[in-house]
Amino acid sequence: MHQLHRDPVAPAVLARHEKTKALWSMTSPNGTERGEIWDKLGVMQGARCAYCEAKLLKGKRHIEHFRQRSRYPQGTYDWGNLFGSCDREASCGKHKDRCDTYDHTDLIKPDTEDPEKFFVFSPDGSVQPRVNLNKADRYRATETIRIFNLNGAWRQSRRYEIEGYVQIAEHFAELAANFKESEWWPLFQKELAQIAHLPFATAIKHVLTRRN
Repeated sequence: MHQLHRDPVAPAVLARHEKTKALWSMTSPNGTERGEIWDKLGVMQGARCAYCEAKLLKGKRHIEHFRQRSRYPQGTYDWGNLFGSCDREASCGKHKDRCDTYDHTDLIKPDTEDPEKFFVFSPDGSVQPRVNLNKADRYRATETIRIFNLNGAWRQSRRYEIEGYVQIAEHFAELAANFKESEWWPLFQKELAQIAHLPFATAIKHVLTRRN
């Protein structure tokens, strides 16, 4: 999970449906209308799940309501309440919607907060709260990991993606120990730019930068 930047201009389809108070169903919004929403979500998220950062594939993704429609029906067509999520039953949006009652304000919302201030990814694919958090922020980080099950179904996939970057991290550590920063830093910045749009990019970045 990493910070997302939402276009303040909502897809027009949301206003149309909000005006008619239409129910959200399998067929409404229709395919074309959902395409409009996905276009906007794609600008914000790329082709990655807003929560786990796995690659989103057509037919294996859904438009996710951060606050569930069953608990917050007035947010059904609220642009700020929508994200693109993977369709895995045991993680992210679908897992959240099957959890017992919880306070939605305890969850870190990636378009209004920077999740990297709360989480750190390890080379084994796991994600943990940062060590320097206060009690309240640690609870929120722990709840977010639990509710979206970020250490569940996708952990091994993250580990697989990370493995190839451990040696690169060690290489840059050697460069940092033996050369001036001006000699290796541009190469490091180039590496970070190349991974920025990959699935699980935040986990890869944390391995490269040795976050804690």
